[in-house]
Amino acid sequence: MICSFRTEVTLVANEFIDSYMAAANGEYVKVYLYLLRHQQDNVDVERIADDLNHTEADVRRALAYWERMGALISDREEKTVQEKLPAQEQNLTGKEAARELTNEKDGQERIDRLAEDEDFTQLLYIAQKYMNKIFTSRECQVFAYLYDELHMPAELLEYLVEYCVQSGHTSIRYIETVGLNWHEKGLRTVEEARVYAGSFTKSSFAVMRCFGLTDRKPGDGEKQMIEKWLSGYGFSLEVVLEACNRTMAAIHSPSFRYADKILEEWKKAGVRTVRDIELLDEKHQTRKDRRTVKKASNQFHNFQQRDTDYDAMVLDQVKSWIGTESVR
Repeated sequence: MICSFRTEVTLVANEFIDSYMAAANGEYVKVYLYLLRHQQDNVDVERIADDLNHTEADVRRALAYWERMGALISDREEKTVQEKLPAQEQNLTGKEAARELTNEKDGQERIDRLAEDEDFTQLLYIAQKYMNKIFTSRECQVFAYLYDELHMPAELLEYLVEYCVQSGHTSIRYIETVGLNWHEKGLRTVEEARVYAGSFTKSSFAVMRCFGLTDRKPGDGEKQMIEKWLSGYGFSLEVVLEACNRTMAAIHSPSFRYADKILEEWKKAGVRTVRDIELLDEKHQTRKDRRTVKKASNQFHNFQQRDTDYDAMVLDQVKSWIGTESVR
């Protein structure tokens, strides 16, 4: 379903007429137009069948046809899209209120107001071309929010769609969250977005190389952790790679969870640079030496001193967290 710019009329996109209508059964077109008219209403198959004098089986066949064509998204598919959204993108911003975009009424009012905005209407046209579908009201509202409320330039949003589609993601939820992430990072131009996307990709593969995982791309959960290390924790790639190196030295196998615990401890300790890590190591060694001297000089000091190596300490923490048998 497409979004209507005026509540008193039902607009049909030229894309539907040019690319979808001619090949469709006439009864299917009637169902589609009915849904356009009632896109803000809760309608069921029984009501559609009654109003159009169809059988319920006819209506279901029409709905299935338009879903296959990509012109409609069922409630079932919307739920599936949300469940399959990579965790990396689910947690980029942490601002649930922003994701809700304001209520339905405000969203539709914004759409109506932008109907005469040539840049916005061109943006929707290009985005629908990229995604090979006709937008629902919800999808139009997402772009309207990013464009009008967050003042993201139309050309940046066009690149956002291109970037997501080329990455294999056409969910509006995914596009929305990436857009919010770019806004939070202050990206205002296509060039800035290209640089950011390129730097993240290079950093991801640098981590994979450090772990010896050169035969595949990082998975969604792994991308999420890398994003958290670089953006959430604010570490440089150099610091992240140091944590990866220590992971390999400690357990002799790649483990994102183990590296994550190291970086989490470094963040708590205020580490920002590799030099900070060296200073932390020196302090740890000094404390270790003092405990050794005290233990040797005090003959009445019979209880066992704690003398845990830093990497071993982190390993114990990881084991207690995820289980001794699954430190991977």
